[in-house]
Amino acid sequence: MQNRITELFNIEYPIIQAGMIWNSGWRLASAVSNSGGLGLLGAGSMYPEVLREHILKCKNATDKPFGVNVPMLYPDIDKIIDIIIEEGVKIVFTSAGNPRTYTSKLKENGIMVVHVVSSVKFALKAQEAGVDAIVAEGFEAGGHNGREETTTFTLIPMVKEQLEIPLIAAGGIATGRGMLAAMVLGADGVQVGSRFVASEEASSHRAFKQMVVDAKEGDTQLTLKELAPVRMLKNKFFESVIQLYTTNPTKEDLIKHLGRARAKRGMFEGDLEEGELEIGQIAGLIHDIKPAAQILKDMIDEFEKAKKEIDNL
Repeated sequence: MQNRITELFNIEYPIIQAGMIWNSGWRLASAVSNSGGLGLLGAGSMYPEVLREHILKCKNATDKPFGVNVPMLYPDIDKIIDIIIEEGVKIVFTSAGNPRTYTSKLKENGIMVVHVVSSVKFALKAQEAGVDAIVAEGFEAGGHNGREETTTFTLIPMVKEQLEIPLIAAGGIATGRGMLAAMVLGADGVQVGSRFVASEEASSHRAFKQMVVDAKEGDTQLTLKELAPVRMLKNKFFESVIQLYTTNPTKEDLIKHLGRARAKRGMFEGDLEEGELEIGQIAGLIHDIKPAAQILKDMIDEFEKAKKEIDNL
């Protein structure tokens, strides 16, 4: 399956595993890369030297391309970027910040740069900054999200209409049919997050993975827009946030209530009541925990089957 994304990254399938905090360690990234997709390490939940360790282990586990996702709202980003350059990583996905900040430096060191956006406006700004491709992420996505609340099926064709560089769709994509739909709308590839959370290799806690599998339609919601909009599973912590909103809280009140390491507590340590459990709306279509290689195979098989069905209409 050759197109602009597979050629750009030198991969077999135009499927990118999202660099999700507390989920995307070297085991998951290397498993996805070994299976023909592009695995990403999630630097947002790693101290600089921990990231170096994961890069080294990923190099030992795969001879295929892999990358690092760098959310620019986290600390130590300069050190993270330096380690990526020192260790010879060739692909970086940036998000939650201005793409101009690091794109030139990364490209000067022979690194391809992809930036994650949630609107046409920011897609064009990223293109102007010189990135190699765009991830356009819809409102359905888990974790930190855009403020525009534009859905994937609306966002992709609007971005495609004005973009010249390759386009990757994200948000609400976990199946081959979803992949086909995104590509019909103009995407050159897809970025998949939530489906890979429920994989054997994801570094998240087994209890969190099972809660994702058990989730139904309507079990996630976007909140904390005053800080950084985040979609999460509804649990005791989420309900406490909703209750706090009834008191007309200040931004400082929300920060205090959120506290520190709430996402680690939930997704990595398995506190299903007081943790922040970030996942997308597509969790309602995820019914099992299985190896990343099987997830990729199932997506491609379903994609090909659905494509044949469309061709026969």
